[in-house]
Amino acid sequence: MAQNRFSHGSGPSQRQLRVGELIRRTLSDVLLRADVHDPDLNRHSITVGEVRTSPDLKVATAYVLPLGGHDAEEALAALRRNAPELRHLVAKAMTLKYAPQLRFQLDETFDRLDDTRRMFADERVRRDVEAPDDDASERDGHNDRDDA
Repeated sequence: MAQNRFSHGSGPSQRQLRVGELIRRTLSDVLLRADVHDPDLNRHSITVGEVRTSPDLKVATAYVLPLGGHDAEEALAALRRNAPELRHLVAKAMTLKYAPQLRFQLDETFDRLDDTRRMFADERVRRDVEAPDDDASERDGHNDRDDA
């Protein structure tokens, strides 16, 4: 069955991805240059890991984390407080029909990455991962018992 342009697939469209990446780069540049005149915000070095946009491109959620993860809630509060000015600065640098409303969330990707590393460092998990896959040899039609 053919899909129409209004169908909601399993993930974001190419346009959402492209606009999200453009907003991420622009927002990173604005924060790096300290264009917003807020000492609380400029005190932090903030990483913008990802920006996800709504299907209509009117809302953009930026996943951010201060360098080192220190004072994350304080940095998030400063970003939210300055969201209208950040929206204006981002829109000025882009050529979109609408300036998206900016929302900010803490980027927890690094925490999940650390959890995954800890999980793979566990001896039981390492044993399972490094164990030979018995099912693979049976799928190939090759069985170690047949070699004898």
